[in-house]
Amino acid sequence: MRIGFGYDVHQYKEGRRLIIGGVEIPYRMGLDGHSDADVLTHAVMDALLGALALGDIGKHFPDTDSAYKDINSFVLLEKVGELIVSQGYRLSNMDCVIVAQEPKLMGHIEAMRENYANALKVKLGQISIKATTEEHLGFTGNLGGVKAYCCCLLDLI
Repeated sequence: MRIGFGYDVHQYKEGRRLIIGGVEIPYRMGLDGHSDADVLTHAVMDALLGALALGDIGKHFPDTDSAYKDINSFVLLEKVGELIVSQGYRLSNMDCVIVAQEPKLMGHIEAMRENYANALKVKLGQISIKATTEEHLGFTGNLGGVKAYCCCLLDLI
């Protein structure tokens, strides 16, 4: 077994779409970043890569490379999924937390879970996603942006 932990944070920015977990969420701002700034998917990829001791997403998909400008993070996630298999592992499960004061995410969680299950070729029951606020405290509580955490477990094939 291999355990991985991922974390990511992006600040809000006017004029961008808000993409979290591969789902476009209606909101007055999006997240700033080189790619689509999908904060949850970035945390997921870091957890998966970390479990394999392969570094982080910046090592594999650097923000200095124009090939990744505005790219859909799920394109990158599928490449990480291929790396998992090539290393002789499979995803056992992952547990994620999105921290955002706004917008409310409950109505989007199941679509996010389905996106990850499909991209990583696992069953829906292997993907857990939760959302919380910080009760108006700190960076996210003051509407500075969104952060996400992911913990995953990989098993040998």
